[in-house]
Amino acid sequence: MSTPLLFAPPAGAADLARAHRELHTTTQLLRTLVHASPLAIVAIDGEQNVLSWNHAAEQLFGWREHEVLGRPAPNVPPEAQDEFQRQFADVMRGAAFTGCRALRRRKDGAPLDISLSAAPLRDDGNAVVGIMMIIADITERMQLEEQLRQAQKMEAVGRLAGGIAHDFNNLLTVIRCHADLLHASLDADDPRREDAVEVMHTADRASSLTRQLLAFSRKQVLQPRIIDLNVVITDMERMLRRLIDATVELVTIPAPSLGHVRADPGQLEQVLVNLALNARDAMPRGGSIIIETANVAFSAPRAHPHGVVRAGEYVMLSITDNGRGMTAEAQAHCFEPFFTTKEQGKGTGLGLSTVYGIVRQSGGHVTFRTELGKGTTFTVYLPRLATGTPIGMPAIGSDVLPRGTETILVVEDESAVRSLVKRLLERQGYQVLTARHGADALALRERHEGPIHLLLTDMVMPEMGGSELAERLQATSPQLRALYMSGYTAGTNEHHEIIAPRSAFLAKPFSAEELVRRVRAALGG
Repeated sequence: MSTPLLFAPPAGAADLARAHRELHTTTQLLRTLVHASPLAIVAIDGEQNVLSWNHAAEQLFGWREHEVLGRPAPNVPPEAQDEFQRQFADVMRGAAFTGCRALRRRKDGAPLDISLSAAPLRDDGNAVVGIMMIIADITERMQLEEQLRQAQKMEAVGRLAGGIAHDFNNLLTVIRCHADLLHASLDADDPRREDAVEVMHTADRASSLTRQLLAFSRKQVLQPRIIDLNVVITDMERMLRRLIDATVELVTIPAPSLGHVRADPGQLEQVLVNLALNARDAMPRGGSIIIETANVAFSAPRAHPHGVVRAGEYVMLSITDNGRGMTAEAQAHCFEPFFTTKEQGKGTGLGLSTVYGIVRQSGGHVTFRTELGKGTTFTVYLPRLATGTPIGMPAIGSDVLPRGTETILVVEDESAVRSLVKRLLERQGYQVLTARHGADALALRERHEGPIHLLLTDMVMPEMGGSELAERLQATSPQLRALYMSGYTAGTNEHHEIIAPRSAFLAKPFSAEELVRRVRAALGG
């Protein structure tokens, strides 16, 4: 019986089969990794035709793999072609790069900011035959970085604006009050009285500009009350109709059961006027302005180009026009002071910056949406109060300037303002002591033997602010009353300063009449 022959494959053939299996396994693993990658991975050949387009690339750009294979990559917009061609040429010469910012587009045309990394694809002979790209969507990150840059820029401009306004307010106080004195010293038929009146009116107009700068820089002193925004709008509606053209229709849509907010009613009126005028100017041929209120609540923070609206309950105020809308440049700069799209002489460029400052200082947010040719909506969000009853405005005093005999300590680091205030108060019968700063005032108090009834102090002074000075003086003289004055309040409190009763603060620039009335009110009438 013959023995059957057994043929074993050569050793080299077994190794080759095992190598093929391992290669197949590795290839499948790599395909799985590429397909499952959360980052878009795209490969193109030397002719720039797509070789590979993973699932993440489909999700990011919108094109399915079968739509792009064998064709040039469709996600490179015309404006990014030159940069893409330079990068492609570099990688085909063997270079590689990581984390390069580039612009791409989606299938629907939406732009994308991406982080691009690329490396050469090589054949068995190590020749470069294409490139492999890994792509991360950084659009949201770029938007957040732009928001941060915008916020930092606004803060820097705000500091500059606030400092300028403070210095000008001191100068305007001197100009305005000396004009008051000059006007009062002239006979009724003296033609120079008209010159004095013109100086007074010009100083008042200049002070309105500095108030807007302070509103933008969030360094004005607020006098907040619990208010119903619907009531503010109703009270302002007649005036707003006079401000806008007859060709513009004004529509108000107040929300029922609107929540209350805590804000300065005069400042909110300024917000309404500025936004209404801005809407009017966007419609030179007429149109409509819609003012609407609502209660809104956000369960999560909401980002917008100028900050983030925190989660919470808000009262919303929106003003919508159907005008020409804003260009990209106008959108980028609309809240900056002195930026305007109006022709020269037709606007100061402070309207929207004032709105921004008032709303932010009131603890709220202002956003907008716009479309060229269709219109713009500005939306204000103010924190909604859980409870509270609206409080009316205080009554205005009589026309007779009050007098007194009390002793007043005036503390002011600006010598021109200090001497002027002393002169005005002494005219009304008061005994006036003056000091240049806090330390000087404390030393004067130690030397003065009689009572001091009122401290009239600037809020912002070197080394010791007005609030600290008042606390130290009142520690030994509890009956001492305080009246603060300032052109702005930077550094006296966190973020913004609030002076509760109206009689406790005197904003610079002030007139002689305002000074005398506030002093009398601070002394108790």
